[in-house]
Amino acid sequence: MADKKSPANGWPLVKGDFHSGDANSCVAVITMGSHLDEEGICAAGAAMCGSCKTENLGLEKVIANYIANPNIRFMILCGTEVKGHLSGQSMVALHKGGVKDGRIVGAEGAIPFIENLNDAAIKRFQEQITVVNIMETEDLAAIKAKINELKAKDPGAFAADPIVVEVKEAAGGAEVAAAGANPQFLEIEKRLDKIEKKLEFVDAEVAQRVGRKIGRDIGILYGLVAGLIVFVMLLFMLQKLMALV
Repeated sequence: MADKKSPANGWPLVKGDFHSGDANSCVAVITMGSHLDEEGICAAGAAMCGSCKTENLGLEKVIANYIANPNIRFMILCGTEVKGHLSGQSMVALHKGGVKDGRIVGAEGAIPFIENLNDAAIKRFQEQITVVNIMETEDLAAIKAKINELKAKDPGAFAADPIVVEVKEAAGGAEVAAAGANPQFLEIEKRLDKIEKKLEFVDAEVAQRVGRKIGRDIGILYGLVAGLIVFVMLLFMLQKLMALV
């Protein structure tokens, strides 16, 4: 059996939109913008499972909980990407390139600024965690199969002790800690939220229109099939009549 370590006292240390499971598990799951059966995923063997909606404070909370538990060695990214924030892409970029001048290198989200994680915490995240990217997957069976696959590869706890990081939220509990450095970020965040809501409305409207079009096309197809059947029957009857003459 792989060697295990005790996580930091009180783990998980940072509260958020997630469920916790077996603290000795080597796998944690982030459902990004999706809300899946997080309890079921934890019951399947994940140490933690929850969403991550923002590319700044959201990422910081996740990482703070991971590096406080040396047993977590794999991070599964699944679920849908978060429009505007691109928290999934930002997480991958952070793991790959780290942070420069407070900004995640290579992140494409609107405000990918990190305030609560120092260089040591980020380096620990990069060394301790292996990213397993199956973004856009919401199939619970596939997610649980990936958990089992990774648990079978459990390398054991990371050699170093847990790192405890205090994650301070912006005033009012805003999900953008970096906004405190520049008030313009708050305005950007508000605009992003409005854009995201409009995109969701457009997606729903497009889905309805596609559904109506498919319905019409199916109706036309059924009509053509029915007409063809009638035509074939009439042709068959005509052949019978001609045979009797």
